[in-house]
Amino acid sequence: MNNAHIPIIDLGGLVDGAPGGLEQAAQEIGQAARETGFFYVKSHGIDADLIAGINAAAHAVFALPDADKLALTKDFHKTNRGYVPMEGENLDPSKPADLKEAFNVGLELAPDDPCILAGEPFRALNQWPDLPDWRDTVLDYFNAVWGLGRTIHRAIALDLKASPDFFEGKLDAPMATLRLLHYPPQPADAAAGQIGAGTHTDYGNITILLPDEVGGLEVRRRDGEWIQAPTVDGTFICNIGDCLMRWTNDVYVSTPHRVVNSSGRERYSIAFFLDPNPDAEVSCLPGCVSADRPPQYAPISGADYLWSRLDATYEHTKKGS
Repeated sequence: MNNAHIPIIDLGGLVDGAPGGLEQAAQEIGQAARETGFFYVKSHGIDADLIAGINAAAHAVFALPDADKLALTKDFHKTNRGYVPMEGENLDPSKPADLKEAFNVGLELAPDDPCILAGEPFRALNQWPDLPDWRDTVLDYFNAVWGLGRTIHRAIALDLKASPDFFEGKLDAPMATLRLLHYPPQPADAAAGQIGAGTHTDYGNITILLPDEVGGLEVRRRDGEWIQAPTVDGTFICNIGDCLMRWTNDVYVSTPHRVVNSSGRERYSIAFFLDPNPDAEVSCLPGCVSADRPPQYAPISGADYLWSRLDATYEHTKKGS
C-alpha cells in the first residue's frame, strides 16, 4: 500500500487571500474530492503551539483513571458529548466493536442559551474533565479548525459552481464534533475482524484529521485497493463525508476508510467533523444536477440526516444498556 494517490494541497493562497488562491484551491480540492475523496492540506494557518497543545490534551484526558472518564459519559447517546469507552463504538456493524476510546466536544453553548433551553437537536452542554487549562485549549483548537473548515468550504462551493459563501450560513452554528481518539496497540488476542476503527465513511461534510506519527489510517480507493494515509509533518488529512456527497449529488466521493494500529504503540489522533447547522437543508446543488444526472436524494435537514447515521453506529451499545 502507498499514499501516492492522496494529493498534498497548499492552502497558503486561500488562507491568506492571495490573488488566485481561492481558484487554485477550488481546482485542486475539487479534483481530489472527485477521485479519492481524501487530501492533505499544508500552509493551513493553524498555529504549531495550538497543535502541540491539543495533542497534549488528548494524552492527558485518556491518562485519567477509568472512573473519572466514565463519569463523563452522561446521556452520550442523546448529546454526542463526553467520553466513549473502549469498544463503545461500532463503525462497521458487521465486525466486533472498535478498539479505541474517544472524547467528544461540540459547539460550546451556555446553560441559558435558547437552543439549550428549547432542547433543540444536537444542542447540548459539553462535559469537561478536571484538568488545568484543558477546556480553553480544546475550545481554542475547535474554533481554529472550524474556521479552517469554513475556509475550505469557500473553495468547495466555487468548484461546485456556487457562490464562495454558499455554505457560510449553513456552517455558522454547526453540529460539529471534535473527537480526541486513543487507540491501544492491536492485541494479539483481538477477535476476528476487530481493529482500531472499522471500515466506514464519515457522516458530515468534511473531516479535518490531525494524526500522530504512529499512522494506521487506511483508505479504500474506488477500485477497491487499500492505500495508506501516513502522517505528513505540517499537514492535516481531510476527507469528504456522506453529507457533502449527498449535497453534490454524488459528484464528490465519500471514501471508506479504517484504522489498523499494528505499530505496537499507542496511537492518538484528533478528528474534527464539520456537519452543517441542524436546520440547514441538505439538497442537491444546482451545479451538480443535469439531465444526465438527476437528483439522487430528497432534501433533508442536517439534524435528521445525522441522527440517522448515529443511531446505526451506537445501536449495539444501546441494546446492551
